[in-house]
Amino acid sequence: MPSALPDGDPMPETGALPRHALTGAADRSLGFYLHVPYCATRCGYCDFNTYTATELRGSGGVLASRDNYAQTLADEIRLARKVLGDDPRQVRTVFVGGGTPTLLAAADLVRMLGTIRDEFGLADDAEITTEANPESVDPAYLATLRAGGFNRISFGMQSAKQHVLKVLDRTHTPGRPEACVAEARAAGFDHVNLDLIYGTPGETDTDWRETLAAAVGAGPDHVSAYALIVEEGTQLARRIRRGEVPMTDDDEHADRYLIADSVLGEAGFAWYEVSNWATSEAARCLHNELYWRGADWWGAGPGAHSHVGGVRWWNVKHPGAYASALAEGRSPGAGREILSAEDRRVERVLLELRLSDGCELSLLAPAGLTAARRAVGDGLLAPEPFEAGRAVLTLRGRLLADAVVRDLVD
Repeated sequence: MPSALPDGDPMPETGALPRHALTGAADRSLGFYLHVPYCATRCGYCDFNTYTATELRGSGGVLASRDNYAQTLADEIRLARKVLGDDPRQVRTVFVGGGTPTLLAAADLVRMLGTIRDEFGLADDAEITTEANPESVDPAYLATLRAGGFNRISFGMQSAKQHVLKVLDRTHTPGRPEACVAEARAAGFDHVNLDLIYGTPGETDTDWRETLAAAVGAGPDHVSAYALIVEEGTQLARRIRRGEVPMTDDDEHADRYLIADSVLGEAGFAWYEVSNWATSEAARCLHNELYWRGADWWGAGPGAHSHVGGVRWWNVKHPGAYASALAEGRSPGAGREILSAEDRRVERVLLELRLSDGCELSLLAPAGLTAARRAVGDGLLAPEPFEAGRAVLTLRGRLLADAVVRDLVD
């Protein structure tokens, strides 16, 4: 089942934010994340806040139905307008994730986007993305999305190898994600991403190279590649514990990462975040950059997280409880925390260090700066940017990014 929500202070029923949260807002970008919590089946590795029809049956009633979901989500977007008051910002990015957003009708996704446009307005160059399951879209669906304002799409490919997909409990067939890229291009999408996973039990280096070759050959302008994390409570964790499938180790993950960086680099992709590569600056995911650079975003949907001006909050997880709160005129927020200046400094280091331009050394405490000098000597941070006042990971540093970050903020 999905992981638990964090602890925090109670959320006001109105969703009201402290006055200071909007101080200086005009200097920060504003994005929206729209969470669609529905899946046809649950993948064995997934602990996201998602639900199948079987899991919702009898527990959420009509309010949890995906048939009503676009209207319910629109209610939260209108709540966001009330909470943010006279904030003049237009929305810079919208990202629809899940779950499987494309289990909803394309017209529903367009309707949700339309509510944001009506309530806030969209910047002229707004990036509008949806995730998509390769088996749940076709050319007509993609054409409807494009005509409705979506200009970026991310397909969950994971692997080109059937035996790897089987371990992950993915239902699409090899080759379908690559075909989707062509269909998205034909529909007029400006940018197309493929999501990949490496380190699946039973995957070999050859399997991973063939997956990368298939992804590059499909012609996306963005690739995300993530090491498989086996989360407690998932079906995959139980299978590994029973000895049904082997578990890869950190050395294998490192080898696969190096392969990915080499293959993608040779194909014209440049890394700009530890797990993300793009063919140009324009192809980068601007929405994710909002997260990494500490901008403002409103997360709408069950379990979605938001951040505005140093205030972070999260919604109740269950679709039925979420819809009930909005139907009663209450915020669906389950809790929140107000970040201190020190919290925000540490988070900036944690997130910005993962980017190709790194973070400013001025963000580091004296102990962190000492650790950064040591990391340069150990080949984990690049020396030239360091001399210019920035901490930038080397390739070896990317392999050990979590450890480097811990040293810099401890």
